[in-house]
Amino acid sequence: MKLKSQINDVLKDAFKKAGIEQEPLSVTEATKAEFGDYQFNGAMALAKALGKNPRQIATDILGHLDFSGVLTKAEIAGPGFINLWLNPLWVASQCEAALSSERLNIATRENPIKVVVDYSGPNMAKQMHVGHLRSTIIGDTLANLLTFLGDDVIRQNHIGDWGTQFGMLIAYLEMKDEDGSVSLKDLEQFYKDAKAEFDASETFADKAREYVVKIQSGDAHCLTLWQKFIDISLGHCEEVYEKLNVNLTRDDVRSESFYNDDLANVVSDLDKAGILEESKGAKCVFFEGEEIPVIIQKGDGGYLYATTDLAALRYRAQTLEAKRISYVVDARQAGHFKQVFKVAKDAGFVPDDVKLEHIAFGTMMDKGGKPFKTRDGGTVKLIDLLDEAVIKAKETINNKEEYTDEQITDLAKIIGIGAVKYADLSINRESNYIFNWDKMLSFEGNTSLYMQYGYARIQSIFRKHNAEISGDIILEDDLERRLATMLLRFEDVLNRAAIDASPNQITTYLYELASIFMRFYEHNPILKEGVDEKTKMSRLKLADLTAKTIKQGLDILGIQVVDKL
Repeated sequence: MKLKSQINDVLKDAFKKAGIEQEPLSVTEATKAEFGDYQFNGAMALAKALGKNPRQIATDILGHLDFSGVLTKAEIAGPGFINLWLNPLWVASQCEAALSSERLNIATRENPIKVVVDYSGPNMAKQMHVGHLRSTIIGDTLANLLTFLGDDVIRQNHIGDWGTQFGMLIAYLEMKDEDGSVSLKDLEQFYKDAKAEFDASETFADKAREYVVKIQSGDAHCLTLWQKFIDISLGHCEEVYEKLNVNLTRDDVRSESFYNDDLANVVSDLDKAGILEESKGAKCVFFEGEEIPVIIQKGDGGYLYATTDLAALRYRAQTLEAKRISYVVDARQAGHFKQVFKVAKDAGFVPDDVKLEHIAFGTMMDKGGKPFKTRDGGTVKLIDLLDEAVIKAKETINNKEEYTDEQITDLAKIIGIGAVKYADLSINRESNYIFNWDKMLSFEGNTSLYMQYGYARIQSIFRKHNAEISGDIILEDDLERRLATMLLRFEDVLNRAAIDASPNQITTYLYELASIFMRFYEHNPILKEGVDEKTKMSRLKLADLTAKTIKQGLDILGIQVVDKL
């Protein structure tokens, strides 16, 4: 449920009864428990418009607040702040509704839109490396989140599969073997060997250049070899996606070649729009006050990334009819996207009502604060990092004698991959972050292992209880009330995270929820002898709703839970 909206509705009614015509500002969560559950700080902003003292405005609002439903108490503080307390009976009833709903009583959007999320973007000439990690998991989380909230999400994996290097690669593929499966086992080495052959042999180099022309002109033999190379490369990517529990498939791939036939049209349409200028033989778009233009077509007739991106934007806005197009690409590309978005809007490729956004993210750093590399300074392959995560996760599993080897392997995969993903998603995406195995695989702090442990602890409670749960939720003490209120904030958090494209808002919420539950669990016995039946049932229900909320939150993040840990 949208908790803030419920409180704001009560305020709107009080405004109307008090004769205040201005729209009330949204309430915020109280900073301290003694200040209530929520606060309304809008009286100060209304003072000038209404010509009244802010405390008098707050008094007028408070005098017309309805305390028969959502709210139970309100107080004026300072110059005109209104502290608000939620009605425990109402909160309990809303928790009951959430518990009986498969979606935790979270509504889908009344007006869903079509959203394109462009993420991952691996190179076809190389294995995926750690530089692809953040785009892949941030993009997948955003797509999961928007899908859960009801939008029609189209995942797009924009891969580079077109250009001069592919003539070299397919020529080498043909020279080495028929299917390429052995040579391409290590894509990095394959590319290096092909480049070495290109540099050493003029005959091979000529053949590679010839193949580029043949690919672009649609030669069947060359395209067959090209497709084989792409298929093997994508097979490697899919292995990584499976390990990462990411929802990208072959059907989501929209490569550079997909837009190839439209590139000449992009150039001619920009020319018709009157925004194309020639500079040193190249066709460019210049911006007032900026020295560096967007180059659309080189002097030799070749196209650039910007050309393909413009074709992709037009396809996504006009053919797919997306109303929000999100590019999950690292922050260093900010200037590129700013220019391309402007050209697309100025040329009419993308309507004014379509939201274009660059979901920027920072760099993964090592403990020394430098870009994450191997010990010899090389690029860390993503699949190696994920395999190492699983190995390290096995070390965290206690009581190994309780599990079979297969169960330990499965558990380690869930813990290890979850740790890598959560550590990334738990920070502000625009920040650089330090990659630290010890921190991300800790049972303490804001980690996936802490969330998984909290979920598993609740499941152990139900294994011990092993009986039907009945009765009502009763909120008798402060911890019960705070836990229940936090559970009702979930939908507001998800909606805010979707607007801001900020998964860390979800992880922050989950950590706060799990932390409150742990305190609740310690101070409010559930199955302990002497706890009366009504209280036990109420607390079991709160525990159940907590577990379901943690599971749903982690599911959006692409992280699995475990029943036993």
